[in-house]
Amino acid sequence: MATPPIIIAGGGIGGLAAALGLARKGFNSIVLERAAELGEIGAGIQIGPNAFHCFDALGVGDEARAKAVYIDNLRLMDAVEGEMIAEIPLQEAFRQRFGNPYAVVHRADLHGVLLDACRANRLIELRTRHDVKGYRQDGNSVQVECDNHVTLAGSAFIGADGLNSTVRQQLVGDGAPRVSGHTTYRSVIPTEQMPEDLRWNAATLWAGPKCHIVHYPLKGWKLFNLVVTYHNDVTEAVAGKPVSKDEVYRGFEHISARARQIIEIGDNWKLWVLCDRDPILNWVDGRVALLGDAAHPMLQYFAQGACMALEDAVCLAHMLERHSDNIKIALDNYQRQRRVRTARVQLDSRLIGDYIYHPHGATAEVRNHVMSRLSPDEWYDRLEWLYGGTGLDD
Repeated sequence: MATPPIIIAGGGIGGLAAALGLARKGFNSIVLERAAELGEIGAGIQIGPNAFHCFDALGVGDEARAKAVYIDNLRLMDAVEGEMIAEIPLQEAFRQRFGNPYAVVHRADLHGVLLDACRANRLIELRTRHDVKGYRQDGNSVQVECDNHVTLAGSAFIGADGLNSTVRQQLVGDGAPRVSGHTTYRSVIPTEQMPEDLRWNAATLWAGPKCHIVHYPLKGWKLFNLVVTYHNDVTEAVAGKPVSKDEVYRGFEHISARARQIIEIGDNWKLWVLCDRDPILNWVDGRVALLGDAAHPMLQYFAQGACMALEDAVCLAHMLERHSDNIKIALDNYQRQRRVRTARVQLDSRLIGDYIYHPHGATAEVRNHVMSRLSPDEWYDRLEWLYGGTGLDD
């Protein structure tokens, strides 16, 4: 008898990467997506060298590189004074150190690269309009129940269904995500609307008291991605709500006019309230495991949410190949490899928000003093743990 497929809940970046990684190791999978179509919403994301390591492992490195914009620097600006604090060069020395570039890309383009590769692979089946409601297992297989009265049997079940994961609620049962109190507003504009004196080939972040602003180019410099974040202590999760420019301005009266003009040039602003969860020790239940935001949702401040999901996918496939005769051991080893690294990124993302992006007074002065004095090699040393590999120990 043929081995039952591995079932994956969620057709986002993590779910598709998992399917692709498994297929490259010879495993059949079925990806279940609740939406009517497979696609991604959102705008730009930053992808570090560790993500490119994963693209190569998944066999889509060339395709991912073709969609990316290769920025020259990560630039940190003081939003109050309007002056540069620090800059991390991302050119040849960076690429030599970490073996791959740092780039920015539109989320939909990245998702499309993975989706095209999955559609072309005979070991992957993609099903839309399949909203997972729960699972049960008997020790030898997993039965996955969907809201359309379909039940599927698999050899394993991977919950890659995001921040509000249904699979997580059955496996962990820890309720709703933690609302951070930080609100992000997003806009994408044509490059010609971007002021020439800010049209930098950099991922630029303006850090101010309880707020920050980010901008960088997208889609071959046809667009600019704008992200404005305000720590306004909101308590209710909201996603993708259209808002007026006046609302975006609130909380930015105290920053320099040069930084504030980013809000003025933005169009069609939409609001997200940022959420995450505390790290947990266990996201495996027998033949069931979580992946990506379902396992370790994090704030955006380290620009590593998608990167960690890609690493998860590579590690999962590696462990299932290594322990193909014992799926439970494979999933336990997958969790062991990923747990500390992803928890570190979760916690560091919170710390960055408080002490790098949003501080004021003496804390901001310390930030400026320390970060402005780091050389490129010192920056690279500090980033080695993150960018130097895919998180696989063996």
